[in-house]
Amino acid sequence: MAIYTKEEARQILEKALSFSKADSCEVNLGGSESGNIRYARNTVSTSGYRSNQNLSVTSSFGKRVGTATIDEFDDASLEKVVRRSEELAQLSPENPEFMEPLGPQNYDESKTFASSTANITPEYRAGVAASSIEPAAAKDVTAAGFLDDSSGFSSMMNSKGLFAYNQSTNADFTVTMRSNDGTGSGWVTRDVNDIDKFDASEASKIAIDKALMSRNAKAIEPGKYTVIMEPAAAASLIGNMVGAFDARTADEGRSFMSKDGGTKLGEKIVDERVTLYSDPLHPDVPAPTWNGQGQPLKKMNWIENGVVKNLAYSRYWAQEKGVDPVPFPANGIMVGGDASLEDLIKDTRRGILVTRFWYIRSVDPQTLLYTGLTRDGTFYIENGKIKHPVKNFRFNESPIIMLNNLETLGQQQRVGGNLIPYLKVRDFTFTSLSDAV
Repeated sequence: MAIYTKEEARQILEKALSFSKADSCEVNLGGSESGNIRYARNTVSTSGYRSNQNLSVTSSFGKRVGTATIDEFDDASLEKVVRRSEELAQLSPENPEFMEPLGPQNYDESKTFASSTANITPEYRAGVAASSIEPAAAKDVTAAGFLDDSSGFSSMMNSKGLFAYNQSTNADFTVTMRSNDGTGSGWVTRDVNDIDKFDASEASKIAIDKALMSRNAKAIEPGKYTVIMEPAAAASLIGNMVGAFDARTADEGRSFMSKDGGTKLGEKIVDERVTLYSDPLHPDVPAPTWNGQGQPLKKMNWIENGVVKNLAYSRYWAQEKGVDPVPFPANGIMVGGDASLEDLIKDTRRGILVTRFWYIRSVDPQTLLYTGLTRDGTFYIENGKIKHPVKNFRFNESPIIMLNNLETLGQQQRVGGNLIPYLKVRDFTFTSLSDAV
């Protein structure tokens, strides 16, 4: 059994700490049980179940730090791993950015666990596969998908009196549908903490419809277009933007957030309709309420009405700058609007609908310029209707420019543990065509 209750975890952590002879010691204990099913060519190819648990001990003498891990928790094994971490610490060079472990903290009770997900059976997973394979085969489409569900816990305790514990569940689903003539492709991703919020048939139907709609795509000239991005596409660029919200790289002149020896904190960088925040207690995208260093995670505004409100400060960099630490977020929530995808299409005279981007790479971190490709359903819109599928494009674009060219915010959708809206933007730059389906 890889899942320990709060009290069971506490007892193991206390026992491990009792063996410590270091100046400070931190012990992390976690475990998970997960299952999966994979299918391709309209046939289940693999299914599996995993159970895993692990304990990690980090010991420090002054600024010398060593870490050792083990997956056996009897007293002799716990003492052995503590001694090993201490031996490694004594052999290590000093870490000039070493920070003492935190003392006791107060954490909100997280909402990341759902018993429905923890109780998923092999029969349920087989039903998800059938919900894709059967309708695909009926439409002359080939399905390839993957469902992975997990239930787990994480906990930590240190010699300064801190103790943290969290239980969580998650399910991730992706499916790609290809038309059997090889010219059309559709794709959908879904992720939930609570499996009762997941509908495999609904997700598969969207991917099937896109595969059929995208057959025999036509080539059109690259250039600047009004683009409607589905949340999965928007999230890939917005997520890269959030990575720039690091105070240290900004202070050191190494990021888009750098400015004249300082940062862009407090400046307007995107359209005033853009508000981006994190909230581990949001009911649709719950996240842990503490991070790997034991810092509490709270609701935090990062962009409000287009203005940068906060940058993330590590404990070390906050100490260097004389400010309070600001942990990186565990989720991202971008405020959306009321418009549905159908509404956005109806309101577009000439544009491109993008299902998702892939193979995204950085071109210039100072301007957040990225390049990548469209994939799995790209369509030309004319006079409020999808006119025909188009061949995939390579793009060169910055999420900052994209969010300054915002036309409409649509409804939000969960993507990768975040809430991101449909976006309609003008002058999105496509630089060349791609023959890939």
